[in-house]
Amino acid sequence: MKQDAIQYDCFRGCAVISTEGEEGGKTFRYRQGCCKLGSFNCLQGAEDGTFSKLFEVRFKNTRKGFYSNDSGQKINIGDMVIVEAMNGHDLGIVTLAGPVVGRQMRCKGIDPENTVFRKIYRKARPVDIEKWQEAIAREQETMIKARRIAAEMGLEMKIGDVEFQGDGTKAIFYYIADGRVDFRQLIKVFAEEFRIRIEMKQIGARQEAGLIGGLGICGRELCCANYISSFQSISTAAARCQDLSLNPQKLAGQCGKLKCCLNYEVANYLDAQSRIPRVSEPLEFQDGLAWLRKTDILQETLYFSYEKGSDADLYPLRASEVREIIQQNRNGIKPESLRSEPEISAPEFVTAVGDDSISRFDSPRRKRNRSGKGRKKEGRNGGGNGTKRQR
Repeated sequence: MKQDAIQYDCFRGCAVISTEGEEGGKTFRYRQGCCKLGSFNCLQGAEDGTFSKLFEVRFKNTRKGFYSNDSGQKINIGDMVIVEAMNGHDLGIVTLAGPVVGRQMRCKGIDPENTVFRKIYRKARPVDIEKWQEAIAREQETMIKARRIAAEMGLEMKIGDVEFQGDGTKAIFYYIADGRVDFRQLIKVFAEEFRIRIEMKQIGARQEAGLIGGLGICGRELCCANYISSFQSISTAAARCQDLSLNPQKLAGQCGKLKCCLNYEVANYLDAQSRIPRVSEPLEFQDGLAWLRKTDILQETLYFSYEKGSDADLYPLRASEVREIIQQNRNGIKPESLRSEPEISAPEFVTAVGDDSISRFDSPRRKRNRSGKGRKKEGRNGGGNGTKRQR
């Protein structure tokens, strides 16, 4: 018996199952794990009657929209539906339904009472899916030709992706450009070459990385492809306040820009730095001057040394203690010595080597006391005094 061939279309979040046999054919199933910027339905199974006709429909990559079901058909998550477009119709996959749709619209600033939603015409038929697949098959070739045409016209732009509409009559060209690009003539050339309606949409380098997807240096999926929808400006100040090395190769992501994760812990570092005093001069003690060598921001610990350019002997001090010593120095008071200060216990790092040992679940064996057993035999053989122990 022949097995079915499965292909995963992660750009649209579905699995294509090709059935081998006399008839053959393809079946499409919704695959939530492929959804970029996917939303977790925390209210799955909870129905309160609100937003029963509104659904979130996903198209290629991160393009989504909210549509109203006026067809009377019962629509569930994972169904392929034909929806209203500006010109013609489009095909998408339903990704959210129920009360969570209202919460998702509030997150995106959409007022359901004052917004006119486009309609869901019906569920997709085999003819619609076949036409949709024919349009998808043209995307790669169209993108390569579009890049060549833009280069021949001398336009400083990069076409990152092409998305065809479900009926194959329109295509969205996503492009990246540093400045303003006059592509009026380019649209005319594209329309004559591809015989479709053209829509140009400019995106940034971070949005391009989110469309393409991939894995970051941390081993997880890129944040821009997973959940980030609004990109904030990131500067080297975020790296400086975390005491990171200003190495462009380590700070830059796959998009060539500074990593979005640099902003994640900035608030914690700024909060900790607000409690750390600024040390501009060495601390004065009775046995000499102590120079600041390094600072552990999150632990709020400062390390001092009696030698200005050496890290051999470092003495840790809490930020509160450093503030008191600075105040004492300003009043002309010198503490006795930094060497008398108790050492601050640093966090211990426990190795995990051996945790995966196969014998870690076995009960420990008891060791037999052979020395006591030998003494007992000697007493029985007459080597001892022959007296019995009282219990």
